Amino acid sequence: MDQAQLKQRIKALAVERNALLLAHNYQRDEVQDIAEITGDSLALSMEAAKTDKAVIVFCGVHFMAESAAILAPEKIVLLPRVDAGCPMADMVTAEGLRALKAEHPDATVVTYVNSSAAVKAESDICCTSSNAVNVARSLDARKLLLVPDRNLGRYIAEQVPEKECICWEGYCPTHDRLQVAEVEKAKTDYPDALFMAHPECTPEILALADHICSTSGMYEFAKTNPAQTFIIGTEEGILWRLKKENPEKSFILPSRALICPNMKLTSLEDILACLETMEPRITVPEAVREKAKLTLDRMLTVPRD
Repeated sequence: MDQAQLKQRIKALAVERNALLLAHNYQRDEVQDIAEITGDSLALSMEAAKTDKAVIVFCGVHFMAESAAILAPEKIVLLPRVDAGCPMADMVTAEGLRALKAEHPDATVVTYVNSSAAVKAESDICCTSSNAVNVARSLDARKLLLVPDRNLGRYIAEQVPEKECICWEGYCPTHDRLQVAEVEKAKTDYPDALFMAHPECTPEILALADHICSTSGMYEFAKTNPAQTFIIGTEEGILWRLKKENPEKSFILPSRALICPNMKLTSLEDILACLETMEPRITVPEAVREKAKLTLDRMLTVPRD
């Protein structure tokens, strides 16, 4: 089948299976195009929880499908590529976090949603890249363990100097690859452009940013800011929607390294096979799910920026 036929077959089978197709902002263009909803990991999981459809096909990586299963345990959650993982999420384990908690029993654990269900279950509250600072500010605790992203952790620490912040040494390999020289060259080549950077980038990159925000924040900033050209400091999959929503504006990717191999694993063929076989299915043990859901529920009471 060609791409058009694949898309037609996927749509028909999704209706037959009573399935909702979700795609993360970093997925391949054709995958985002076939999805009913695109967005960041938490927004998609929330859509999964509130839909009346029985099946969720989550085009993303493993922890995202887990989050959907945490919030919507009554639904069938499918991940088209079970091998689509997240290196940053894999950099922390529940056992490792328990050991760090034992060293700092007076600390509150703030865990990025880019983490496994087991790690969430060992945490006090989760955060997203769009409400991380607000979560930190909302807590009475004077000491925070920020897990697993050291770059997001350092960004949070800079915004809440009154708190002691201990950062886990995890990171996103894709965002970590972006170099200062690449951003500086893009800013020189496009002097009127505004540079938007994701807080998963290194502190040196964030220091160059005109605006630091999540992917959802980038969509909003690009829409509402009068600038005509933007340099994008995050994974290249975001360009599909940015260009679709702002056809009159230009978006510059400063580095060819801003590609997440795991996010690009899922193909239309994988989605079709997933709907045909109803596999791979992602589930979370109930004892873990209940604890992990508490951390997400607490997070959802904190507003985004």
